[in-house]
Amino acid sequence: MHFSESLKKNRDFQKVYRTGKSYANRLLVMYVLKNGLKKNRFGISVSKKVGNSVVRHHVTRLLRESYRLHEEMFNSGLDIVVIARAGAKEATYHEIEKALLHLGNLHKITSTTKYEFEKKME
Repeated sequence: MHFSESLKKNRDFQKVYRTGKSYANRLLVMYVLKNGLKKNRFGISVSKKVGNSVVRHHVTRLLRESYRLHEEMFNSGLDIVVIARAGAKEATYHEIEKALLHLGNLHKITSTTKYEFEKKME
């Protein structure tokens, strides 16, 4: 992650949960909070409701890769926490990617227009 680092500490996750703004779709929930830094911090949470450790790790890798490939589209200076919902275990990479970008657009933290987003997804 060139422009970002991982969100690791429990207190950082809790701060984003408590004071951040959230939007959700059927696969993911995204919390966003300004962090006052010049780079983003990205955290992923996949609970045991999603599946066993192999499934959870697979979903985590899909989310991390989706963010990595599109991180230049996200505004900087944000703490972003993405929570995978149970439906994410059957989702393909492209569905996860589309869900992540959809939530970024809802939060208005991406630098792309809806037209460019839909064109990129084709």
